Order: sequence, then structure tokens, then C-alpha cells
Amino acid sequence: MKEQGWQIRVRGQVQGVGFRPFVWQLAQARGLRGAVLNDAEGVLIRVLGPLGDLPDALKTGAPPLARVDAVEVSVAVFEALPNGFEIIASGGPGAETRVTPDAATCPECLEEIRGHGRRRGYAFTNCTHCGPRFTILQSLPYDRARTTMAPFEMCPECRAEYENPADRRFHAQPIACPTCGPRIWLEVGGQEVPGDTLALAVARLHAGEVLAIKGLGGFHLACDAANPRAVAELRARKRRPSKPFALMCREGDLAQIVTVSPQALSALKDPAAPIVLMPTLGTLPANVAPGMAELGVMLPYTPLHHLLLDAFQGVLVMTSGNLSGEPQVVGNDEAREKLAPFADAFVMHDRAIARRLDDSVLRVDPPMVLRRARGQVPGTLPLPPGFEDAPQVVAYGGQMKAALCLIKNGQALLGHHLGELDEALTWEAYLQADADYAALFDHQPQAVAVDLHPDFRASRHGAERAEREGLQLVEVQHHHAHLAAVLGENLWPRDGGKVAGIILDGLGLGPDGTVWGGELLLGDYAGFERRAWLKPAPLIGGDRAQMQPWRNALVRLDAAGLSDWADALFPKAPREIARQMAAKGVNAPLSSSAGRLFDAVAGCLGLCAAGQSYEGEAAMRLEALAARAEAPPQIRFAGEVAEIDPAPLFLQLAEGGDAAGLAYAAHEALAEAFAVRARAFVQSGAAQAVALSGGVFQNALMLQLMAEKLFDIPLLTQRQIPANDGGLAFGQALVAAAKLET
Repeated sequence: MKEQGWQIRVRGQVQGVGFRPFVWQLAQARGLRGAVLNDAEGVLIRVLGPLGDLPDALKTGAPPLARVDAVEVSVAVFEALPNGFEIIASGGPGAETRVTPDAATCPECLEEIRGHGRRRGYAFTNCTHCGPRFTILQSLPYDRARTTMAPFEMCPECRAEYENPADRRFHAQPIACPTCGPRIWLEVGGQEVPGDTLALAVARLHAGEVLAIKGLGGFHLACDAANPRAVAELRARKRRPSKPFALMCREGDLAQIVTVSPQALSALKDPAAPIVLMPTLGTLPANVAPGMAELGVMLPYTPLHHLLLDAFQGVLVMTSGNLSGEPQVVGNDEAREKLAPFADAFVMHDRAIARRLDDSVLRVDPPMVLRRARGQVPGTLPLPPGFEDAPQVVAYGGQMKAALCLIKNGQALLGHHLGELDEALTWEAYLQADADYAALFDHQPQAVAVDLHPDFRASRHGAERAEREGLQLVEVQHHHAHLAAVLGENLWPRDGGKVAGIILDGLGLGPDGTVWGGELLLGDYAGFERRAWLKPAPLIGGDRAQMQPWRNALVRLDAAGLSDWADALFPKAPREIARQMAAKGVNAPLSSSAGRLFDAVAGCLGLCAAGQSYEGEAAMRLEALAARAEAPPQIRFAGEVAEIDPAPLFLQLAEGGDAAGLAYAAHEALAEAFAVRARAFVQSGAAQAVALSGGVFQNALMLQLMAEKLFDIPLLTQRQIPANDGGLAFGQALVAAAKLET
């Protein structure tokens, strides 16, 4: 018999988060008949009876990890529905819904592993409110058979929990216990060491050893952060002389090592469990983060981490387990092969990792995401007003901090941080991510967006795909993409008018053939004009200029008439050859890069002048030095309205003075030069707001100074999407969509 009722479609992040049992409980409380299932578009509810407040309750009372985008109610006619209310099997494959990011251990599961039940001390305890999701998912819909938990057959007790709608583990796909789930072990030289794994691991950590520990999205290398010899040994083995190490500790240990604000603590305890940058108290050895004013700290986010830290009773270095430049190791055999030179022992487990994910990194003061990865992907972002009907686009990002972006159905999926694409294994991971996201989200693009630089591997890859599949190719200038990214994150309407975009970063090819990096753009999604820029200087040696600050200092000092001081500062550098290259334009492209300007200042102040051991080291040390300034001098750049000449800064540096004050003055002068010009565009009506983007704005001091100088002007900044090249693909996708619909 046919019956008329209601069909309710719930869209958003609603699979793998306990949404169906939540619906079941709502229906039971209201005496409704019907059924609920997962399908390709989200959650589908079929119900008979008066709806009452059910549609509202689906939004307001959703489970902790759910994100409800829409609840759509329509009248429907059903052939037959159950006498009660049932949860039925998933409705086939498809990919129109969000996939849930991995989530840190919830309080209930944490209480269990520390308690006395059957999951006491079990390193893979989870429920629908926490645990692995994206890192174990192999295909949609999200069912156990399509995850790396498939090989582990549930025991009767786990099966009973899994099948009970009133249990918080109802359809928790990674459900497990010591009887039926994955296990951990410690091994040395490829051989398992008998005994209590955690006790063995903790003893080795206390003895100063380095351990490789298999986590959620890959392996970490861990050692005692309070032991300077252990830290030094890890640095020597990884050939990582000064790049800051990430740390992991229990919440109760935070106050011993960093200044913890309420905002930082909230971020640390978020289900995403990111690394959060916080001011150091200087209580750990200096070689944990040489020259830095902040430490990157995360709380334990898996049961294994909690059990390890509970037993260790201290702070651990917890850095990515990888060879230099390569992506994080994920497989057991891969770890044995690649991490053996670094690790004295391995903490292994037998649950496979479907995809590698680095730890996310963020700052809370001011708020910004520095690296978008575990816990944040594959969450989606809404597109701004005017893009609701945008065509499907795939954008391939840049060469550094590579990430992809797909837009579809009014949403953008910005993928996870992948790294530098010159590295062969990173390139393999990039290609895997391209295929992975396309399959998981059933993406069929009409257009491909790439960076304007033809030599970027991502650009070549996108162009080849466009040609192969007959798709439209849209080349997007690097800094225009940065501008569009900050507009998109702030949901700036497509017809919202032009903004003054201050885009400061390392490099990006300009349409004039020079290397841009310090720009004031007037534009929107569809186009831009370059209205001001830093006076260009040669990048002597091309890419070498990015790693050797003396080269940038030399050309800026020569331009300011300070060649004698440059000779005194860098007596061992090949200055004359460098000057000849600059004069003849041989492997010395002109660049307006703000990033290279900061490198030049750092070099003049004796910071990493000969070379940086990691990208951004000089600028980060300069920022840390500036934070100690007490009475900085005031410096103003020269130049006409369009071209901004930093020569006065270098004249002041040559006069000498307090290094911290000079470092601060360099930041303040750059902020002032761009802020005054951007303000003029807003005040004249040519722009409706000022937008800030580019990697330089991950410098907290620079962002703070710019905000102070534009305090009374509408200001758009980036909080959820990295201001560096990690957000580039999002901007590319929006530019392409705008141009396709123009």
C-alpha cells in the first residue's frame, strides 16, 4: 500500500559521525515510522507522521563531528515503510557528500583506555565521535569494508555495539578491541621485542634514544624533548641543523614550556588536534627550536599517543618521519627501509594507512592556518555569493607547499599539504592525491586552472590534462590567485567590487616576465591591475638567492650606494662574480619579492647570511628578533606612488644600532609603505576593502602591523586557508570559475 509522507535530505559532513543513530533517536522520541540511510548525497530520511520540530532538531542537535549544510524537506509517496523506525544499509557508491576528517580521541574513549573495562590500555579505541576517518578510507560510501579496517573481523562484543543504535559505537567503522582489532609492538632490527610495548618504548625514550612511531597519517620520529643530547642526535641523523621540531605533551605539561592562552588551549583541544604555535618559556633545550620565540606543540590525539605520554610523563619531540624533502613515511616496510638510519627502535602497528597526512599547523594570535592537513581535510568550504552555479573546476596550485582544489556544487575542497614538487616521491604523492580526490568526490571538471609559470610541474600537469581531456585551461597569475583566495575565504561576493590587495610573498611569475612578490593589486576574481610594487632587484643565481641571504643583501646594499659595507659584511662571498651576473642579467632575474627583502635585512643583521638550512629560516629568525625590540627607529621607504624603494632601510642598517629595533623597523617600514597606498584606494572609492595574502602574512608581526595601520579600513585576512602557496589552488579555482562565467 502506498503511503504519503516526508523525505528529508541532509547534506554536509554527515557520514561516519553517528548521524544515523542520532536520527533514529530523534524518531524514536517522536514516535515516527520510517528509515534513514547513507547515500551518495549525504543522509536520506523517509518518515511518516507529523514532522514537528524534526527538521530543526537535525541542525541544532547534530553529533559533535557533524557539519550540516542543508536540510531539504519534500513530500513523498512510499511503497512500504517499516512499522517502526530503522537504520538501513548505505545506498550504493557515490561521492556527493563530505568525507569526515580524522578526529582526536574523545573524552569518553579516553576514559575507557584509562579505566578498567575491556578497552583499558587499548591503543585503537574509538567511536563515532572520534578516531580515524580519512586516513583509513579507501572509497565511498564510508563503510568498514571500504577502509583499512576491513581485514579485522569484529568479535561478538564489538559486533553487538556496532549494531546497537543506542550505542555510541553504532556503525563506528573502525570499531575494535584487543580481541579483534589492530595491535602494537616494538621492534629493533626488524625483530619484534617481547614485552610491554609502551614500557619498552618509554624506557628507550628516557635513555635518550630516537623512536619511529606509527601514527594516524604516517610515522613520527620521537625523542625526549628535555634531553639536549637526544635532540642533537636526532638533528644529526636527520641532517636538520636548526629547523624547529614539533612537540607533543599532555595538557597538564603545557604551562611548563609555553604561555597558553584560552584561544590556544581551545585550538589544541579541537577534534582536529593541530600543532599550535605558542610563546616559549625557554625551559626546554635551545636546540628544540633554535632562534625561535615560539614552540609548535600538539596534544596527544590518538589512544596510542595518550598511553605513551601518560607513561612517559614528559614532553616529546614528535617530528615527521621522512627523509629530507620526501613525504612522510606511512608503511611498515617503508619505515624499516627509510627510517632505520634515524631510529633506534620502532613502535609499529598493523592497521594500514590509506593516505599520508602531515599534522596541521596553526597560530591563534593572530588566527591563521599555516599548514592545512590532518584533521582539517577533506572538509569543504562554501563558495562566495555569485558562485552557486559555478562549473566544476580543478586547480593544481603551485610548486611549493603544493595542494589541489576542486570546486563543485557551491563548495570548494582544498586538499592537504603535499610539499615541494621537485622531490620525486612528493610528486608521486601529488599525482596520487589528484586521482584520489577526483575518485572520492566523483569530480568531472569542465576546466583546469594552473599557475602562470610554465615550468611549475603542477602547471605542466594541468596543461597536459586539459589537452588530453579537451578541458578549458585557465592560466592564473600567482598573486591574482592569492588575492582571489583571501576574497573567497571571506565570502566576498562576486559582484562585491574591487579591493586593494597587498600580496607579499617569495616569488611568482608576473605577466611582464619578472618575478613578483611585493605587490599592491587592484582587482577582484575576474581580473586585476598592478598598482604598486617593491623596487625590483636581481635574484643572483636564481633559486640560490632563496637559500643564501647574502645575495639579496648584496644587491640591495649596492643599490643603496653601500657597496663598501657589503664587502665588509660578506668578505668570503663571491661578490664580484655575483655583481657581474647582476649587471649582465645572467641567471639574475629581476624580482620585487618581499620575502627576499626580508632575507636581505636578515643577512645584514648577521642572521643566516651564508645560507638557510630550511625555507624561511632567515625571515623567521628576523621576526623572532624583532619581537624583542624596545625602542625601534622609524624608517620610511622612498619612491613614487607606484614603485617602493627600500634603500632608506639599508642606509639605516648601515648606521647601526640595536639589532632587535632594526628588525622591527624593517617590518614596520614595509607595512607602512603598502598600507598608505592601499588606504588611498579605499578612500578614493576605487577599492571597497583591503585584502592581505601571500606567505609573508604568516609572519604574525607583519600581519599585526598592517592591521594596526588599517584599523579603520575594511580588512580581509586569511584564517582557515593558508596565506602561503598552500591556499593558491583555492584562488586559482575561483579565478577560473569567474572567467568561465564572465
